[in-house]
Amino acid sequence: MSTSHYVLDPLAVNPVDRSVTKLLYVSVTRYSPEWHSILHTHPCAEMFFVTGGSGSLSLSGKTVPIGINDVIIVNPGTEHTEISSENQPLEYIVMGVDGLEAISGDDGGDGYSIIHFQTGADQILFYLRCLLKEIERKLPGYSTICQDLLEVVLLLLMRRSQFTVTFVPAVHKSSKECAVVRRYIENHFKESLTLDDLAAVAHVSKYYLSHAFSREYGTSPINYLLSCRIQESLYLLSETRMSLSQIAGMLGFSSPSYFSQSFRRMQGISPMAYRSQCRESDGS
Repeated sequence: MSTSHYVLDPLAVNPVDRSVTKLLYVSVTRYSPEWHSILHTHPCAEMFFVTGGSGSLSLSGKTVPIGINDVIIVNPGTEHTEISSENQPLEYIVMGVDGLEAISGDDGGDGYSIIHFQTGADQILFYLRCLLKEIERKLPGYSTICQDLLEVVLLLLMRRSQFTVTFVPAVHKSSKECAVVRRYIENHFKESLTLDDLAAVAHVSKYYLSHAFSREYGTSPINYLLSCRIQESLYLLSETRMSLSQIAGMLGFSSPSYFSQSFRRMQGISPMAYRSQCRESDGS
């Protein structure tokens, strides 16, 4: 019998600072004719792995070609957009990561770095697909596994001598983007708004906005939108004789039934029951 025995070094240093890096979102994108390339920024770093096609990364005043098996990290606050080739539609996996900034790669400049893989890309793609499977299935503990898989990917990237990153703790304060969205909701809650609309206002992805807004204010952007509408409906129900249909239409609800459902969920009673209570208390 032959046995190979290995002992882990408990004092070995982990190059990834897991206390500050946090996976915020993951998405898979494929070019389509409806794709509108608009320069934008993110408060977090974005890490792209190109899985198919070709195109370019457009930054302020610069365009960089990208293709299959390239890994691109765009640092927080860097204005950028992705542009696809018409003949070879660009496909990629992108992750939003808090606490990460790339310093250098095979190619790069202010605010970004690119690694061009000749070999070894399959290993990274394997872990990214495992991460996608975990986040799609959402089984118990999936967020921990996703965070660990992000760390594996970063370690594999950092083993390349040309690639260097730094870890920057996120400042936990009300971000400019969240404040902008909150003010916009308060001024436009009567309009028909979606999460995509709100993300466009702040020039961030909807995945980042959902996470950051919930962290800052303890509720999602859509729930905050609904709470503003319900708060206004309290006045309309108690002080006017408008019908439920009229109130729902005025406050941007898609239907009276959705208004009633949302009102009951937040207030614990139906809109008509609330109106009756108000009239009884007024003696009318």
